[in-house]
Amino acid sequence: MNQTYALTAVAVVVLATVLVGALGLRISRTTSDFYVASRTVGPRLNAAAISGEYLSAASFLGVAGLVLLQGPEMLWYPVGYTAGYLVLLVLVAAPLRRSGAYTLPDFAEARLESQAVRRIAVLFVVGVGWLYLLPQLQGAGLTLEILTGAPHWVGGVVVAFVVSAAVAAGGMRSITFVQAFQYWLKLTALLVPAFFLVAAWAGDGAPRATFDAPAVFREHTSVTVAEDVRLSVEAPLTLTVTGQVDGRTYDAVPLTLAAGQHSVRADARLEFAPHTPVPDTRAEAGLGVSSWSEPLSGEHWQYRLYATYGLILATFLGTMGLPHVAVRFYTSPHGRAARRTTLVVLGLVGVFYLLPPVYGALGRIYAPELALTGDADAAVLVLPERMLGGLLGELLGALLAGGAFAAFLSTASGLTMAVAGVLHQDLLPTRGVRSFRFAVLLAVLVPLAGSVAARDVPVADAVGLAFAVSASSFCPLLVLGIWWRGLTPPGAVAGLVTGGGAALSAVLATRGGLAPEGWAHTLLAWPAAWSVPLGFLTMVLVSLGTRSRIPAGTAATLARLHLPEDVVAWDRTAGGAR
Repeated sequence: MNQTYALTAVAVVVLATVLVGALGLRISRTTSDFYVASRTVGPRLNAAAISGEYLSAASFLGVAGLVLLQGPEMLWYPVGYTAGYLVLLVLVAAPLRRSGAYTLPDFAEARLESQAVRRIAVLFVVGVGWLYLLPQLQGAGLTLEILTGAPHWVGGVVVAFVVSAAVAAGGMRSITFVQAFQYWLKLTALLVPAFFLVAAWAGDGAPRATFDAPAVFREHTSVTVAEDVRLSVEAPLTLTVTGQVDGRTYDAVPLTLAAGQHSVRADARLEFAPHTPVPDTRAEAGLGVSSWSEPLSGEHWQYRLYATYGLILATFLGTMGLPHVAVRFYTSPHGRAARRTTLVVLGLVGVFYLLPPVYGALGRIYAPELALTGDADAAVLVLPERMLGGLLGELLGALLAGGAFAAFLSTASGLTMAVAGVLHQDLLPTRGVRSFRFAVLLAVLVPLAGSVAARDVPVADAVGLAFAVSASSFCPLLVLGIWWRGLTPPGAVAGLVTGGGAALSAVLATRGGLAPEGWAHTLLAWPAAWSVPLGFLTMVLVSLGTRSRIPAGTAATLARLHLPEDVVAWDRTAGGAR
């Protein structure tokens, strides 16, 4: 990719973000403006902003990479990401807006009349927010490093600076306009190149668009295999191996693989000479069938059917508890507008997710070597040059680079706003706009330091962890808090700590290599299938055992959550509805 074009596209996106954010600065004057845009954001603008912040680089780049690596079974990711808003629409959107809260901890305290529940909610909001911010900043650094050759920390610093300026200057007003603009930018950045790529694939006589063209490595390439795989070789293939192949261990030894299939163990390093054909690769556990359809009693350590259900549950139920998503519903004028917003979001997100799988499918044809090099997420960026070439390919690649950077900026803006709001309200000693701006800096600097220190944290893993923790903690709190009058403060605390804590501990144990192989590894790597029920069950059982602790104002609070605003008049002094 032409570095000049790519850098120019990134610079234009950054400049446009600053200019659009300045619009919010001109009309942000009060604390309510900074927190919730004075609750005046209409459904269409709010839906575009929610879609902009929700569709991070994991969606823009990662879904295509997953499809390239493992085929159509990875479409569960966009299905889950989209369907999460359907659950949000049915169970949470309108009552959450009617609560009158600014943040999730506000809702927790208002519903349960407990400072203890609020403090636990604060910890989870900050934890999930920082966990989600870390890969955004780190991914921005890696993207800018690939596109321009800049040091890995530069991209994270650029995103942190731009986001801090936009959020601190205009708060929710600023980022509402910024995120809405960035949604349409990201959609355009994927849609326009996809039109040309599909046309090239379908065009007659285009040498770059033939299915039978052999894939080759364009330069000397060293690949470290992340998991046990099987290579299919059509003709004898010579490469240098460090690790275990076909049951034998080699130490930087040239090896010629005969035609056929060969087993390669995880962590083996394979070095291919230029113009070497790319062997077909498939995970050992997925041979011969779609991996997600394997039975639970299968003999493979991945147990992919269980993993798929764990993923679906995390994405379906985790969306409602993501702090940067929940906070946007507080900006709606009323509960009806919150529902309409969610309905529009379903349409906008659904349209967007039609496009990344197209890039993944084309990547399996034209850039299969990315599956071996570990750069599958780069498929979106390299396909224009690979399939079209020339000036058109470079310009479309630059457009995609700008869209990818917009994905980092929009998601980081929403997360920064959500975390800064909680820090400002609950952890800083003073209130006001100046204190809020200090909270913005704190919200960004901590994950920025982590992104610089920890370069090798997998983006998809961190995002998936955030969804699992959210589904196991805030989902039970929101659903039971809105729909069950029997929830008590001790039950809420126990459920948050047990469900969310179990999910967090399980995935950290897996990432730290502490989980043994087999079912134990699978259960810990995809905890939502058991940690979400654990969170719900704990909240219910502890609440049933502490019925005397049901808050006195529960009936009035639930009436406020469920009845339309023009029906209920809230008497704050008496603490009830009349």
